[in-house]
Amino acid sequence: MYYPNSMASDAAGLLAHWGYGAIFVVVVLGNIGFPVPEETILALGGYLAQRGTLRLGIVIAIGILSAVTGDGLGYWLGRRYGRRALERYGRWVYVTPARLEKACAFVSRYGAWAVFCARFVAGLRFLAGPLAGATGLRPLAFAAGNVLGACLFVPTVVGLGYLLGRVFGDDIDRLVRRVEHLALGVAIVLMVVVVVARVLRARRRVPA
Repeated sequence: MYYPNSMASDAAGLLAHWGYGAIFVVVVLGNIGFPVPEETILALGGYLAQRGTLRLGIVIAIGILSAVTGDGLGYWLGRRYGRRALERYGRWVYVTPARLEKACAFVSRYGAWAVFCARFVAGLRFLAGPLAGATGLRPLAFAAGNVLGACLFVPTVVGLGYLLGRVFGDDIDRLVRRVEHLALGVAIVLMVVVVVARVLRARRRVPA
C-alpha cells in the first residue's frame, strides 16, 4: 500500500523504538485499510530476527495475531455499517465503484476461500474483512479463511526477511539504498520524458 522510497528506514525506525508492538499496530492498521507498510515491517521483523535483535517465533506469532485481529475488525465494521460505508469511504483508499463491485462479487461467490486468497493480494487484503461482513458471510467461515490465510501469509513474508538477512547480512542496508536510488533515477527520467512529450505535443498544436 504505502510505499515511499524511505519506507524501509521508516519501518526500521518503528521497530527500533517499539519492537514487537510496532509489528502488531502496523499490521492491524494495514489490514483495515490504513496506508502503512505492513509487508515491509513483517519482512524487517524477520531480518532483525536473523540478526538476533528479535526472536523469530515471537515475530511470527505477533504477525499472525495482528493479521487475524485486523481482518476481524474489518469484518465487524462490514457487518455493523454495511456496503454503503465502503461505497462512501472507499475513495479515500482508492477503491473505485467498479473495483468494489468486482471485489464484492468475488467474496460473495467464494466465501472463505476469497478471504484466504485476498490475504496474498495487497490491494484486496484490507477489503476482504469488511466485504465478508457486509455480504453476510458466516462468522465461522470468515474465521476459517482469515486464520488459515494469516498462518500461511505471515510466516512467508517474515521468512523472506529472515532469508534476506542470512544472504546479504550487513549489506542489506546498502542494497536498500541502491534500490531507492535506482527508483528515484527512474522516476526522474520518466518525469523528463513526460514533460518533453507534452512540450512537443503543444508545439505541434500551435499553427505555423
